Amino acid sequence: MGKGDHRSRRGKIYQGSFGKTRAKDPAKKKRRAAKKATRR
Repeated sequence: MGKGDHRSRRGKIYQGSFGKTRAKDPAKKKRRAAKKATRR
């Protein structure tokens, strides 16, 4: 398990993908949604 492993966190960082082992920051998502709501 290492950089080439799709399931490990290190592998996801290497590939630049996200999933259960490397979830995107939920706080950032909320901030983006709030920003979009105020624009309209």
